[in-house]
Amino acid sequence: MLKTNSVYFFDSIEFEEIIHYYLDSGKNSLANKAITLGLKQHPNSVMLKLLKAELLIFNDEIDEASKLLKEIQAIEPTNEEVYIQQASILSKNDDHAGAINALKIALSYTDDEVDVRSMIGMEYLYLDNFDEARLNFAKCLEVDFEDYSSLYNVIYCFDMQNQHQEAVVYINSYIDKDPYSEVAWHQLGRQYYILEQFDEALKAFDYAVLIDELFVGAYLEKAKTLEQLNLWESAIENYKITVKLDDPTSFAFLRIGECYERLKKSTQAIEFYKKAVHEDPLLEKGWIAITELYLKRKNYNKALYNINKAIEIDDQNALYWRKFAEINLKLNLFEEAVEGFENCIILQDYDLVIWIGISDVLCFLGEFEDALVYLQKAKTYFKGFAEIDYRLACLYYKFKNHKKGELHLNKALKTDFEYHSIIKELFPEVYEMKNVKEVIYNFK
Repeated sequence: MLKTNSVYFFDSIEFEEIIHYYLDSGKNSLANKAITLGLKQHPNSVMLKLLKAELLIFNDEIDEASKLLKEIQAIEPTNEEVYIQQASILSKNDDHAGAINALKIALSYTDDEVDVRSMIGMEYLYLDNFDEARLNFAKCLEVDFEDYSSLYNVIYCFDMQNQHQEAVVYINSYIDKDPYSEVAWHQLGRQYYILEQFDEALKAFDYAVLIDELFVGAYLEKAKTLEQLNLWESAIENYKITVKLDDPTSFAFLRIGECYERLKKSTQAIEFYKKAVHEDPLLEKGWIAITELYLKRKNYNKALYNINKAIEIDDQNALYWRKFAEINLKLNLFEEAVEGFENCIILQDYDLVIWIGISDVLCFLGEFEDALVYLQKAKTYFKGFAEIDYRLACLYYKFKNHKKGELHLNKALKTDFEYHSIIKELFPEVYEMKNVKEVIYNFK
């Protein structure tokens, strides 16, 4: 008909099926054409008008949809779909209480209680009324025991209220009626895990995977639980099962790597960390884990290679630059270390370690004025820290500003007297100055 502009007669039910097909396929313009043709042939069809209202709501033509729904309501005041569509409009306008009232009217006329109660539950969720939401989702389960989306929503409500013990009681009562529900056992395990009852959680996840040997989520949760019980090898086995059953994930590879690291098997750990970053090159934890392992092995060149790879991917990550600076210090590449610290500061990583690190390296390079600038900036963020005041004192003494040097030295001594050994370590020539020794002696 559309291709030839010919007009053929279709029954209204056939039009409904065509419209539903196009709506389900996301072809709304064709659905709209079918509605227009359908209403030309069947101008009194309530179902076609309701489908038109649904499409109008989807396209945000709310006023026209409301007007059409009022017309339909006048013709069929007991049609639950009218009230469901009105509820949809109210919900779009953030009038969730109004939507609930409309859905309650629909509930009194409908034969499909589960769908309407589920919608009521969702509206209560929008209002953060978790008790009422849970009550409605629970009633859905009374009608349809295998309505797992409602089961998930009931547990979600318990989670949002931190009522994990209550969730355990509810799920156990559900399992009493259906002991072969792998979903229920999985959810029970999750609650026990949150409650840190790891032995109970493990039993629940065991039942879930016994009932459904292909249940990837249950194997994943079981592996996490085994980690909490320090059963690293068993955890690795379960993570590996998830990789076989489903597409490999960076999360699973990362966890396997961490388990091998716990077992002090660094070669296998690095292998799986590399797999993790291959799956997800933006996985910060993966790159850092590889870098850390090479740092532990004192293989600083490989550590530098990996942190550089991470920086290539994301040069806005302060943690990468911090590691970059640390590794370059180990390799005595001081100018590169300064670059790392500078980038940390640019990226607003204002940790004390960064300020101290950059000032010490600059002092080692003989760039005392730059070091002073950074320490003065650090002072604006960290007041009353001996680490900063001792260094400022030394630099001022070095620049022959004895008044400021003595001021900062006294502040530092007052904050942490024992730490004054840092002067001898960083500035031995300042430590040997007579007036510096006098200030320290007098303070003591």
